[in-house]
Order: sequence, then structure tokens, then C-alpha cells
Amino acid sequence: MNGEKLTPITNKPSLWALSPLLVFLCLYLVTSIIVNDFYKVPITIAFMVSSVYAVCITKGLSLNERMLQYSIGAANKNIMLMIWIFILAGAFAQSAKDIGAIDATVNLTLLLLPDNLLLAGIFLAACFISLSIGTSVGTIVALVPVAAGIAEKTDMNLAFMTGIVVGGAFFGDNLSFISDTTIAATRTQGCAMRDKFRVNFMIALPAALMVFGYYIFRGMDVMTTHDIQSVEWIKILPYLVVLGTAIAGMNVALVLILGIATTGVIGTGITGMGELIIITLMAGGMLELIRFNGGVDYIIQKLTKHVNSKRGAELCIAALVNIANFCTANNTIAIITVGPLANDIATRYRVDKRKSASILDTFSCVIQGIIPYGAQMLIAAKLASLSPLSIIEYLYYPVAIGIFALLSIFLRYPRRYS
Repeated sequence: MNGEKLTPITNKPSLWALSPLLVFLCLYLVTSIIVNDFYKVPITIAFMVSSVYAVCITKGLSLNERMLQYSIGAANKNIMLMIWIFILAGAFAQSAKDIGAIDATVNLTLLLLPDNLLLAGIFLAACFISLSIGTSVGTIVALVPVAAGIAEKTDMNLAFMTGIVVGGAFFGDNLSFISDTTIAATRTQGCAMRDKFRVNFMIALPAALMVFGYYIFRGMDVMTTHDIQSVEWIKILPYLVVLGTAIAGMNVALVLILGIATTGVIGTGITGMGELIIITLMAGGMLELIRFNGGVDYIIQKLTKHVNSKRGAELCIAALVNIANFCTANNTIAIITVGPLANDIATRYRVDKRKSASILDTFSCVIQGIIPYGAQMLIAAKLASLSPLSIIEYLYYPVAIGIFALLSIFLRYPRRYS
């Protein structure tokens, strides 16, 4: 059977098509909250049950065709690329740990930064690295193990420290010129990257400064409770290679391969990513069936019916990309999915294309930054040995920029682009 023939076909827009997402959220999120234990319901089981349910409710295909359509979603090129990054990230993280690179980097950080600036310093480092390399995943891979080591030596909450890195990682993902979300947003809206950056920067900077100020205030009580060991400089080399090549603009997969090579320990850590890979595949398959059954089309149809003003048009664009991201768990795919429609809405209601591009990118990063089944949250939780849900309450920056982005719509800010 030729799977390519199935992909373009979709059923009519349907609210029922979104029900697998509800099944997943009820199994994973609601149950965990009810029993007050984020580890009680494994995310793998939640995705398996919701995936089986999604296959069962799919209409117009035989069982074999349903499984093939599910597999098309799991084998999406973006999913495959993410899996290779997961494999390499697991290998690098474990290899760096085995040779003592993480401990050496933690000791250097504790040596260079005073205790009261550790939290703000980690956030600033995450912002700078993500802005330089244009990827939140690469930033998380590099910094979460270091943040975890600092949490151990300062007796800080590990989920809180992980949340600092994830938040800072999305600062650059949203603003960087080489971020795939920036490229997708500007191309679908037909505006220059530098113009979209100017709009975004005026929204993101106040949010980042507010969160940075909080971390300075919160860091006043931080104290190193363990002795700082001498820094073994040679063991910091893998991290210097990873950060240096990433900032130079090298592909994230090649960056991780070079990092693994400099540790001299090859192969360890790959098997530890097995569950994360399975989760990613099942999420891709389930979300493809939601698309195939008309779930995304239903959302787009309903949201665009009642737009009648410029402010309403901007809110509609924000809602479209939010829900598309919620249904696809990939901010770039969400922007590509609703970008052409957002462009039409912007043209019809005279929304500045620089503002519509900024809205697409910003709100997609907000949702991607807080959903527990997004790639960034999954890999951060894996590297820190936590449940993704335990990190959500500490994601201050994604929430802050979401608030500022909404205010920019309601208050018509920045004026020049509104």
C-alpha cells in the first residue's frame, strides 16, 4: 500500500477528532493532579491508551490503513530528526557525566558566580546560548545537567532549577534569527526577519527582565552547602566544544557528535533515551490521526468565524497557533500549519505583517514551553530524572512572555506595529 496517498486526505472538520487529546490529558494530567503524584501515571501508558483510542475512532479507513496513517505521523521527518537528537543528547549527557565533565563544569560555575547570582546567571546563560544557536533543545541538553549539579550542591529544588533553563531556552528560540520558528513565521507572513525581531524584542525584553529580576531576588537566599572541589579544566573541554560550535552556528546533531567525540566515551546513555523515543513516536502518530480526522480543520473553522476587528484578528491568530501547537506538540509545524491562514487574516483586517509574525512565533513558544509532551519538556525531564509535570509550575518565563504578548494585543503595543 502506498502510504503517500493517505496523507493529504482528511475527514470533515470534527470536534470529536480532538477527543484523543482529551483522553491523554485526563489519563496523564488530571489523574496525576487528583492523586497528587506526578509519577503515578507513566506518560508512556497515557500515550499508548490515547493512541489506541485514536486508531479506533478514525473513520473511512480499514484497520491496516489506520495503522499506516498513524505510522506516517510517527515517521514524520521532524519526529525522526528529533529522535536522532534525543539519541545523541543521551549519549553526550551520559558520556560527559562518566568522565566528570558535568561535575567539573558545575564546580567552575560555582567558582565564578557568587551564590546570590547563581539563579540569574543560569537564566542569562540559557538566554544567551539559545539566542546564539537558535534552538531550545540544544540549550536544554547543554545546561540542564549543569543546573541539576548546581541544585544538588546548593540544596535547591531540582524542578525549579530545570525550569530556569527551559524558560531561558525559549527566550532565544523565540528571538534568534536562525531559529526555525523565526524562519517559518517570517516566511508565512512575508516580512523581514529583522523587522519581526524588533517587534518581538519589545515584547520579550520586559518579560525577560522581570523574570531575571525575580531570580536575582530569589537567589539572595541561595548558599552552597557542599564544598567546591578544585576545577579539573581538561574535563570542561566537551562543554566548551559543544557551546563553542553551537554558538558558531553548527548543526545541533553535529555539535553533539563532536561533544561525544571529545569525551572519549562512546555509546553510553543511548539506551536511556528509549522511553523518550517511544513517547515521541506515539505522540507523532496520535497527533497525525487528530489532523487526519479533521480536528485541526475544526479549530481553524470555528476560530475564524467571528473575527470583526484588528484586535480580534490578532487574538484569532494567537488562538490558532496556540491550539495548533497544542495539537501537534511542535511549534514550527504549528506555525507552518496556520501561517497561510494567519496571513490572510492579517491582510483582511490590516494587521501589520511584522506583528502577525511576532504573534505566531511568540505564542507558539509559549505553548511549546509549557506542554508536558513537547520535545523540550520531555528531554529536560529525562536529563533531570523528573516528571515533566513537576517542572511546569516553575516555568516563569513562558508564562511571563505569554502575558506580555496578550497585553501587546489588548494595549496595541508596540504602537508603531499595531
